[in-house]
Amino acid sequence: MTSFHPIKNIIFDFGGVVLDIDPQQTANELSRLGFDDFDLLQKPEFVEGIMNKLERGIITPETFRQKIKDFLKLDACDQEIDDAWNALLLDIPKERINIIEQAKKSYGVFLLSNSNEIHYDVYVRDLQLRFGYREFDQLFDKAYFSFDLHLSKPNPEIFEFVLDQHKLVPEQTLFIDDTEEHIKAAQSLGIRTYHLVKPERLRDLFTDGKLKEDLNLG
Repeated sequence: MTSFHPIKNIIFDFGGVVLDIDPQQTANELSRLGFDDFDLLQKPEFVEGIMNKLERGIITPETFRQKIKDFLKLDACDQEIDDAWNALLLDIPKERINIIEQAKKSYGVFLLSNSNEIHYDVYVRDLQLRFGYREFDQLFDKAYFSFDLHLSKPNPEIFEFVLDQHKLVPEQTLFIDDTEEHIKAAQSLGIRTYHLVKPERLRDLFTDGKLKEDLNLG
């Protein structure tokens, strides 16, 4: 890990980094509900007009559910919509909780996630029941979710907000994410980055809670 600036802080993405996800599971559940036009899910009307607005907290879960039913022409109850939407959420492996706990002894650790209230309710419950943390702010020094901030990655403002809140020096801060667009946005502010690409896992970046010396950081 060559750098003129030692890393003092780590900002973790959530889905795909800490939490395992599989979007195909949501597609499977939507199919079970009778939906088969998956090209609709790529349209700006869905991505920007519905999904991203939920992630930024612009629309409520109640409004989202109704918009999903109308846009996808689904005859489903609210619980079925939630179950399908949450199907992509898999597991938070215990080893990743351990990595964060160990890293917290040497670095400032933060979470920055594009997320929504429907998903949040599921994995915060998992965090409580399996790991004994009441909320993510207990595991991390601070956890930030897009639906709370009304901002989402890759908007540089969301990174600026986190930096400003904690007086973080960009060159001393590492951002770990599995999405290249988000990585580039962080780099534009001088933040060091690591693009985590499958089959690589978070454990491959650390030894005893410390970042490995030979990491190729952006």
